[in-house]
Amino acid sequence: MTRPDTKIEAFHAHVYFEAEQQPQARRLRELIPSRFDVNLGRWREVAYGPHPTGAYQVEFAGELFGELVPWLMLHRDGLDILVHPLTGDDVVDHTDYAMWLGTPLTLNIDFLRRNG
Repeated sequence: MTRPDTKIEAFHAHVYFEAEQQPQARRLRELIPSRFDVNLGRWREVAYGPHPTGAYQVEFAGELFGELVPWLMLHRDGLDILVHPLTGDDVVDHTDYAMWLGTPLTLNIDFLRRNG
């Protein structure tokens, strides 16, 4: 699907982790804001909304994409990360416009459809 008139307001990176991966997830959570101007979301140890495991969100401006995403590729320490734009359409943002670092997880897209 192409939408040339769509404006990307910012991006989210959702960092996913299982209980045994919490140390890596915490380290990454400390490193990211020490290098980049981002907004960190809440630390959630269990599945929530469309997200199937514990996770936290990193919101960042489009200008950081070219620096932050490659940095995450190299520093994710085995964690799976979903990166998506914020266009105002949560379903498309989390599916068609999304990219994964690591193994793609199955999101609860029905949650986004019901709450979008």
